[in-house]
Amino acid sequence: MDEEKHRLMREPSGVGNKLQLTVDEVVEEYVGSFGFSQLVQVTLVSLARIFDAHCTLVTIFTDAQPQSWRCIGHECGSTGGSTAASVCGLEPGTWEWSGGNTSSTIAEWGLVCDRRFLAALPTSVYFLGSLIGSAVFGRLADGRLGRKRAVLASCLLTAATIFLTSFSPNIWIYSLLRFANGFSRAGMGICCLVLSTETIGRRWRGQVGQVGFFFFAAGFLSIPVIAYPTRTCWRTLYRIISILPLLYSIFILMPFVAESPRWLLVRGRSKEALDVLRRYARINGKELPLNLSLLEPSTNEKMAACKGENSASPIERLWNTTWAVRRMAMVMLTGFGIGFVYYGIQLNVENLDFNLYLTVAINAMMEIPAVFIGSVLLAFTNRRLLFSVSALTTGISCLLCMIFSRTGDKNDSESSSTKRGSLPQLMIEAIGFMAASTAFDVLYIYCVELFPTNVRNFCVSMMRQSMMLGASISPLLVVFGRSSPSLSFLVFGVLAITSGFLSLWLPETRNSPLYETLEQQEEEEMLESESTDIGMELGTEKVQM
Repeated sequence: MDEEKHRLMREPSGVGNKLQLTVDEVVEEYVGSFGFSQLVQVTLVSLARIFDAHCTLVTIFTDAQPQSWRCIGHECGSTGGSTAASVCGLEPGTWEWSGGNTSSTIAEWGLVCDRRFLAALPTSVYFLGSLIGSAVFGRLADGRLGRKRAVLASCLLTAATIFLTSFSPNIWIYSLLRFANGFSRAGMGICCLVLSTETIGRRWRGQVGQVGFFFFAAGFLSIPVIAYPTRTCWRTLYRIISILPLLYSIFILMPFVAESPRWLLVRGRSKEALDVLRRYARINGKELPLNLSLLEPSTNEKMAACKGENSASPIERLWNTTWAVRRMAMVMLTGFGIGFVYYGIQLNVENLDFNLYLTVAINAMMEIPAVFIGSVLLAFTNRRLLFSVSALTTGISCLLCMIFSRTGDKNDSESSSTKRGSLPQLMIEAIGFMAASTAFDVLYIYCVELFPTNVRNFCVSMMRQSMMLGASISPLLVVFGRSSPSLSFLVFGVLAITSGFLSLWLPETRNSPLYETLEQQEEEEMLESESTDIGMELGTEKVQM
């Protein structure tokens, strides 16, 4: 076989038998499963996840409740306080926030007391924008726009909407721009993952899929570093983080990142696809055969049509397949709970009795071991068990955090006394967040393995949208938690535990093959189930004998 390949490589183009291979075969046999060229591509593409983290988590600081207030003169009858609720009975103009009115949107627009639930609106509509943006960018990336240009459009729109957000005159325009920002950033999450993995060999796709989460963690870790010097003006923070995706688009993405050869091939641009693969091979120190051509995907479609297969679209067949609908519903319910808890815990850090900047930094650092542990455990642990244990650990940690939560409105002396319990609470919360991060990452891989190729992208997109729906509701609980922190931890705990138990109704996928169609998967899983039942019956008979 090796001699035949070398012979074909020596022959000039158009001479002898034409060598036609799929992209997978070219990557595995000639380019290399995961060489230096793919490492560079994955790294450059995944850098965009840093800005994804900035967009998502910036409101932890810009929409934070001010820490304390003070009287102006002696007209309010007090020296000040550390809770926002204690200013509700005071006359306007008799007090001021200690950090100034520009320290956050809550301070500038007075989003306390009877207006406190308006503070949740910007983050909620941000995640709703992400939900819609996930569907739109997913279609654009598969269609005319392509993966690279979809990431480029997402980064440029993100830079523009973040910058415009800094000029918001009121909470309503601010919320509208946050919605636009959520819509814009959605392309970074989906398209970066696809663009990173489409030139990687089968063996490395799971590990490479985790790289984006490392860069998201890096963005998470950097946001408190950027936010602290700008703590007196929330608008400055938005302006700083708007510059980064713009610079990335101009100086890194456009000149150095290549388009996906798979997308180019699907769009009929096989020569360009082959050029990309040839460039990857050259950087890896290898060479493609001169007479190599890529096998067109349309060839497989024509063969299927000749065999008279069902003319209905794969998505239509999905909704008409009972087991697939049941599985999809269970995945979406589980995704809703994990999305609610994962993003909610990040936003809920202000309800911990600890320094906000330090707490965010600790949570960000917990993302890194979570991704590493998840990557290692996925190699030898059942997906269902790993996800369920991670979700249950998250739930138990949140319930334990209730023990150390401050309750309601307290004066300064009471608040100081509660700080003694803040360190244990922070440690438990950090463990819970690490477990939530592991569950969040594992669910993506689990969903990929639960469904066949012809509906896999659609199913992952549906799961992501259910996550974003949960995330869009979680800010309301965070705002309510400002007056009742223990309740927010209770809800997070119950939802995480529920998601952990719901996953037990899903089948195990470790070491299972990835099926191509719904029909194939149904047939193979049925045969596997029957063989398992027969084996159990034979075992029972032996015991009875």
